[in-house]
Amino acid sequence: MDTATDRGAALYADFLHGDVSALEQLVRLHGDALTRFAYCIVKDADAAEDVTADTFAALVVKRKKFRNEATFKTYLYTIARNKAIDHVRRSGKNRPLTGLENVLQSADDGTGPEVRERNERLYAGMQKLPAPYKEVLYLNYFDGFSVEEMCRILKKNRKQVYNLLARARSTLKLHLIKEGFSHEDI
Repeated sequence: MDTATDRGAALYADFLHGDVSALEQLVRLHGDALTRFAYCIVKDADAAEDVTADTFAALVVKRKKFRNEATFKTYLYTIARNKAIDHVRRSGKNRPLTGLENVLQSADDGTGPEVRERNERLYAGMQKLPAPYKEVLYLNYFDGFSVEEMCRILKKNRKQVYNLLARARSTLKLHLIKEGFSHEDI
């Protein structure tokens, strides 16, 4: 488990024991990444922020004790995915791709401009893919989830996740090559 995951579970436990500032720290720790993940599903920056807020609101309202069956980060992303899917169902339509620049903005994470530019290009290319491909690529490339964690979040078995990853990568590669990227850039 990584430090952020350990910290997230500890902060949530602190929140359940009455420390309100722990929830604020959880939002700072996971908020931006959850918003970017939700954006892959809802395709609208404002709606992605609403989904993220709903995710944290669910933690406050339900106050379920985290049982360590998965990492806390996996638990949080599962809630966010379900909230995002609910939002898409309620809206009943595809939303245009807007606000990409807002979604990609995050606190200085110590990466250089080359990495940020590569991530922006990957993210923009991903938005042209079907929703399941976007989800699996985002979880893998941007948040570094393991296959087991992706299985829990996406509610799929290992073979399905591996197949989705392979298909998503090849489809993304074709899109990027069509847009003029070289094999070395990908």
